[in-house]
Amino acid sequence: MNFKDLLLQAKTGDDFAIIQIMGMYRPLLIKESVINGVFDEDLYQELQLIQLSCIRTIKVKTIV
Repeated sequence: MNFKDLLLQAKTGDDFAIIQIMGMYRPLLIKESVINGVFDEDLYQELQLIQLSCIRTIKVKTIV
């Protein structure tokens, strides 16, 4: 399954698709949650919430 299909499924509330997308970006969110060499769990959680919001609100063009 390609990313676009996965995203479309996640937008409909498919938990499996959401988990898959969240997993793809987990390393990046962890990397961006390290401040001065220390992992900031609160920042990580905030980034996850932002990611979920983006999944819900992003507009995906479909080719007909």
